[in-house]
This record gives sequence, structure tokens and C-alpha cells, in this order.
Amino acid sequence: MSLLPRLLLFVLAVSAAHAAVVRVEVSERSDMGTTGYEQIVGRLHFEIDPTLPGNAIIADVELAPVNAAAKVSFSADLRLLKPKDAARSNGAAWVEIPNRGGKAGLSDWIVKHGFTVLNVGWEFDVPAQPGKMCIQVPSARNKDGSPVRGVVSAIFTPDKVVDEQALTDLADYPPVNLDGPESRLLVRTRMADAGGSEVSRKSWSLKDGRLHLEGGFQPGKTYEIFYLAEAPPLAGLGYAAIRDAVAWLKHDPGSLAPIKHAYAFGASQCGRFLRDFVYLGFNTDEQDRQALDGVMAHIAGAGRLVLNQRWSTPRALAGFYTASYPFADTAQADPISGHSEGVLENSRVKHPPKIFYTNTSAEYWGAGRVAALTHTTPDGDRDIAFPENVRSYFFAGTQHGAAPFPPTAQAKDAPLANPVNASAVLSTLRLAMHRWVTEGAAPPPSVYPKIADSTLVPVADVRFPKVPGLGDPRILKAGGRVRNPRWADGAGAGAELPLLVPQVDEDGNDIAGIRMPDVAVPLGTATGWVFRSASMGSPLEPVLLRGAWVPLAATREQREAADDPRPAMTERYASREVYLSQVKQVLQKLIRQQFLSVDDLEPQLKQSGIRWDWVMHQPAQ
Repeated sequence: MSLLPRLLLFVLAVSAAHAAVVRVEVSERSDMGTTGYEQIVGRLHFEIDPTLPGNAIIADVELAPVNAAAKVSFSADLRLLKPKDAARSNGAAWVEIPNRGGKAGLSDWIVKHGFTVLNVGWEFDVPAQPGKMCIQVPSARNKDGSPVRGVVSAIFTPDKVVDEQALTDLADYPPVNLDGPESRLLVRTRMADAGGSEVSRKSWSLKDGRLHLEGGFQPGKTYEIFYLAEAPPLAGLGYAAIRDAVAWLKHDPGSLAPIKHAYAFGASQCGRFLRDFVYLGFNTDEQDRQALDGVMAHIAGAGRLVLNQRWSTPRALAGFYTASYPFADTAQADPISGHSEGVLENSRVKHPPKIFYTNTSAEYWGAGRVAALTHTTPDGDRDIAFPENVRSYFFAGTQHGAAPFPPTAQAKDAPLANPVNASAVLSTLRLAMHRWVTEGAAPPPSVYPKIADSTLVPVADVRFPKVPGLGDPRILKAGGRVRNPRWADGAGAGAELPLLVPQVDEDGNDIAGIRMPDVAVPLGTATGWVFRSASMGSPLEPVLLRGAWVPLAATREQREAADDPRPAMTERYASREVYLSQVKQVLQKLIRQQFLSVDDLEPQLKQSGIRWDWVMHQPAQ
């Protein structure tokens, strides 16, 4: 895609009374090739009233410096992609939440349907790199002007012996007095557990963000570093930036891309961001108007982003550090803490958007995402219903992000990564969200595993076959609850989370959910979990958010030689044509269910043919 940059710098005044966006800087406008779209790059400047209830929830906002108008000021990177001809706009924008500073591309379906795309920096700890989107926020200071101090921490699990570890998660928190009692290093054997054994202070050192350990860090061990830092940034202003940027786009007469409707898409870290955004009440702006009409929180599970608190580290992978009560949208009585509230059912939520939750197997199985708790009681004992404005879709047999095909292994003694890809479904669901908001057209019913029909079970009850090279997943744990800073008692922080997972068929593939051809007409076993290989250390520990794919044997002889209980390719399918005929039936069903479009049929069939050929020509294991 060619760009014709037109470098410039001009400032737009914001005309809406009491607007949170007070100034817009435009530094570049450029054509997006021959698409008929243009890109606008610049910066949004914000001012918020810290005394308003919708802003008072921002952690440490009462300790932020204020300007002459008693407002808190901050700014964020802006990027807009919009049709140059306003007549081509459909009046709706997709707010693509930047993942660790990344920017959304201009896809064909965006151009085809005339959507606007909005990127706004929300994350303070994005490294200063060209093209990365970030936010600049003030730091908290004590009322007497002295710096706020506290202990920060970071967790890492190396895959090989290393002498040094870069503490990228703490790059914005330089240490204060490393010789103080706050400086500690712990090591533990299970990443889901808290605590660990103390590492002698004499054996480790920290300089320029690099942690050194005498004898080296051991693969598969989990380490946690603690030290004293100061000047915590007001990380929660990232939520206000998204809220107020949408309000500017929708309501300000000076909007650079006037729209009527706004939908947000966020994956992984950003899906958790959106769940917390809604939970904290940020979908209502300072003028008491709804910000986002629709939200697609992808691969977030029951997690929310640990952002709106002091010493936040949003860039972290956050393995086993995402899920705090409440987990579900509707208020559920919590047997651990005694509280009762929901992500949507609490006093802060005045404008609940229409919501799609989309999850893979990985969010049910690993990294403390416990996706099942979005549709069960907090103890995991029974199913609960989603509200009318919410749909939940489970992509069977998928990992946190599909591996490319042909897949490769993370290590030479590890299984192949999982290539099952449901991205085509996401594009179809985006259009369904647009029609739901603008036309009232109901989207497909939710599809996810349930306790009632035994497609969702405690991990100990999963009937996983002895697939060569995979091991027994029934030993996995969900970890403990994360502290919810909204509750003084932490809402049961540390209590062990129940782990409910999708039940599988005789091949080890998930029974419930949206089953793509790779699962419904299998060429192998696809999982949302995988153990670390022996070469990576701790082979009974999971690889965070990864899955595995073990292709079927081509022939019965190969299957028996590998002691594989799964019927081989030639035992299942009389020919390549028979296999593709079954694939076509699955695809046609998904089209009827409105999870795929007619345009997806041929590309998906072609993909299946390529995968058949690859599996059939693999050497015997």
C-alpha cells in the first residue's frame, strides 16, 4: 500500500462546551494508495475534571497535578483512517485498541463497507519507537509535593539458561535504593502459584533494567523481582482517552471524521482492556452520553486488564494475573468474598454497549483466563445466562493466536503449534455487530460449552486420549484470583480459581463451539494447551496461551507404529475428494449460521486441500 505523505502541523480548536478533548494536533495527512482512504496522524490533548464521579474512579487522580482550571491534562497519539469522500462513509467507526502500541491495518472489508478506523494511544509504558502509539500522563505526587513511593514487581520464566534478564515490564519504574529491604528476588517451580523461595541478595544485581544472577536463571523456573520505585503514572487515564476520543469523534462539530456509531475491537491485552473499560463505567462520557455502541472483546476470557491501579504494568503478559471477581456480566453472589456484582451489573455502568465475547480454547485452559467463569457461577457449579445485549462465541480447538501453516514447534522436542484459524469468523461477526446496532438485526445465538450438557467439565473430568507427544492435561490448574482494587478486601484475592474446560471427543478435539473444518473434519488433534518441552525446563508446566496440533497418521500402519489411538487419514476418508466434500458441508453450515460469508467458501476449501496434502505427505513419526 503506497502512501503519499503530506507533512503538516496544524491545531484544531474543539468547540464542544466542557469537552474533554481540548486540542487536536494534526502532523500528517496521507493517501492510502488507491483505496480512496486517507490517513490522519496527530495527537489529542485532553483535560478532565477529577471531581466528576466518572473520573474520580481513576487511581490516584486526586494526587495528579492540575492546571489553572483545576483540570488534569494529558495527551495521546491519534491515527484515523477514513474515506476521503464523505459520501462513502457508512457513519460508523471501528476503534481498534492498540496492542502494546501497535496500529491497525486497512483491511479490504473496512474499505468495502466504508468504516472509519480510529487508533488512540492508551498505554503509558509503550517503548519510544517510530510508529508506536502511546499516551503521556502525569505522575502522582503526595499532597505535600513529595514523590509517591512503593514496591513494583515483575515475573518471568526463561526457556533456556541465561545470565541476564531484561525487565521490560518495569522500564518505566527505575529503582530507588536497591540496597533497601524492598529489593527481593523469588524463585518458584509452578508459575500459577504465588510466593517462592528467596534468592540470596548477594547473588543478583540490577543495572540499566537488566537483572543479573550468578549461575544464571534456570529454564522453566519462574522468577519474581521486587524493588522500590517512585512517581507512579496515572495509568487509568488510558480509559478516559478512549472514552473522550470517541466522544470527540461522535459529537464535536470539529470532528475530523464525523460518525454516528462507534464499535471497539480489542484482542488479548486489549480485550481485557475493554472488559475493564465497561466494568469501571467508562462507557459514559463527561456529558452523560454513551461512548461505544458495541464492544468486541477477543481472547480475553474472564480477565480484565490490571491497569487502573498504582504501579500498573499493562505491557506484561500477565500470566495467571488477569482474573478478579466479578467474572460474569450479571451480578453473582460470591461465596468467597460475600460480594455481589457483575461486569455490567454495578452502579457505575449507565450505558452498557452491545458486546461480543470471542474466546479460544486457550482462554479456557490457561494463563488464569478462566473463560468458563464468564458464563458460570463464581464457584463453577452451574451455568448462568448472558444478558440480552451480550453474545459469547467459542472457537473450538484454537489457541490464543493461530500459528501459521505449515506449523512449527517451539522447540525440537515440542509438538507443533496450533494452526486452526477462525479469523474469517471475526470479520463476519464485525459486520453482524454493525447490523445489530444500526438495524436491530439479531446476531447469531451464543455458542459455548455448558455444564448442563456436559460439554463444559472440571479439568479432572476431561476425557483426553493418549495422543502421542501431548501428555495428560488434567494436572493443570487455573491459579488464584487477582485482587480487585475496587473492593477494600480485594474480593477474595488469592483464592484458587475453579478450572472448567471444554469436553473433547475421541480425537481430543473440543465438542462444543464454532468448529472450523480443521476440527469438525479433523486432520489432527488441536488443543488450547501445551506443556513445556523437556529442553525448556519444567515439562509439567504449561506454555502460556499456546496450544498444540498433532496431525493424524496417514495410514493404519503408521498409526500402529506410533501407538496412536486415533484412526488414520486413510481409515477416515476414502479419498481427498471425500474429505473436501465433508469440509464443504461444514462450511455451508457455518454460512447458514452466519458465522462465515459466502465469499469465505472457496478460500476455506482451498486451505483445507493444502492442509490435506501436507498431512498426507508427512514422514511417519
